[in-house]
Amino acid sequence: MIAPGNLQNHLPLTEATYFILVSLAPEPRHGYAIIKDVQELSHGRINFSTGTLYGGIKRLLDQGWIHRKDETVSDNNGQVRKAYALTELGRRILQAEIDRLNSLVSVAQIRVAGESL
Repeated sequence: MIAPGNLQNHLPLTEATYFILVSLAPEPRHGYAIIKDVQELSHGRINFSTGTLYGGIKRLLDQGWIHRKDETVSDNNGQVRKAYALTELGRRILQAEIDRLNSLVSVAQIRVAGESL
């Protein structure tokens, strides 16, 4: 298990990894749903091919940041697909990245306003 201080060693996340984790934060999703959600969340900046997404999913599975759900989900066409969900470690990594990004924005806002830290 990664100790809290060691979470920083995994940051910063790539934008693609960040959005996969964000996509899975509210609920498990299957691959195609992740592709569509990330495209929407990133305002079209990230358009995964299936190969790229599943390479990322494999890496996140290997790192223990996500896991494959035992159950499957049916999509709108009635196809059964494997779903993926965040692990507790994945949630901690995502929260550490959110905290890091918030800190960056906070510093920038202070400086743009002409204030000192």
